[in-house]
Formats: sequence, structure tokens, C-alpha cells
Amino acid sequence: MSATQAIDKLDRAILRRLQENGRETYDVIGEQVGLSPSAVLRRVKRLEEAGVIDRYVALVRPETVGLGLTAYLNVRLEKYTETSKRNPMDVFRASVQTWPEVVECASLTGEMDYLLRVVVSDMAHYSRFIMDTLLKHPSVQDCKTSFVLDRVKATTAVPV
Repeated sequence: MSATQAIDKLDRAILRRLQENGRETYDVIGEQVGLSPSAVLRRVKRLEEAGVIDRYVALVRPETVGLGLTAYLNVRLEKYTETSKRNPMDVFRASVQTWPEVVECASLTGEMDYLLRVVVSDMAHYSRFIMDTLLKHPSVQDCKTSFVLDRVKATTAVPV
């Protein structure tokens, strides 16, 4: 949104409600924030058009669909040189998009280049992904893994 279309406190209240329940009706949200359903609809449409609301999704608990193991992988790529015919970061970024086990990938500062969040069914699935996919990738130099023992907090909501 542009500076002239700043998000006000009512927009923030609507966003908080939608982050709690994206299927909530505009009637209920309107009651909670003190607006009519049509006013809530207009604000939501404006937030969608401005790209503040990116999309609506169903959040699936991985373990309920047989994906009981979550791991975070720090990945280091080979370094790019002027003589290289390809940029390893571009090749890696394109490949990550095709790997269903990777549910999140972030570029990092520091010693490692990327952090991947991977969900798999079990240790055998994890091993296959590492050995047959990740470590065979031509851009990958090294990776270090940490396995999730317990989720202390998991949210998709941002603090608006």
C-alpha cells in the first residue's frame, strides 16, 4: 500500500481476525471490529488488491497426513566465480521450487547460504531426500541438519 493508503487500526484489527480464521464471515468480523459487513468487505478487497493479503490457504498439520519428521537444513552453496557458466544460487533457487519436501526456503547472511524447512514421513524419507536430491545438486557444497523434537510455537500470523 502507498503512504496515502496507510493501514489504519481497523485494517489491522481485520487482519488479525483473518489470520486467526480466514473463513470468518464479514458479519462476524464486522461485529468484532465495529464495522458493517459491507465496510469490512471493502477494506478486505482493498487489502487484497494492495497485496497486503497475499492469499488464503488451508493449514495442514503434517503429522496428520503422514509427514511426522520436520528438519531444518542449513545449506552452503559453491561460490560463484566470473568463469562459471551458471550462478549456483539461481540454479539452486529454481531446483528448490520443484522439491515437495521443502516447505520453506530462506536466503541467509552468515556462514550458510540457505535455511530449508523440510517435512518428510520418516528418517528413511529424509535420507533419500538428502542423498538422492540435495547432496546430488551441483550447487550444494555442504549441509547441516537439525531435527525438530517439539514445536513450542507455530504460527503463520504476523504481528499487525
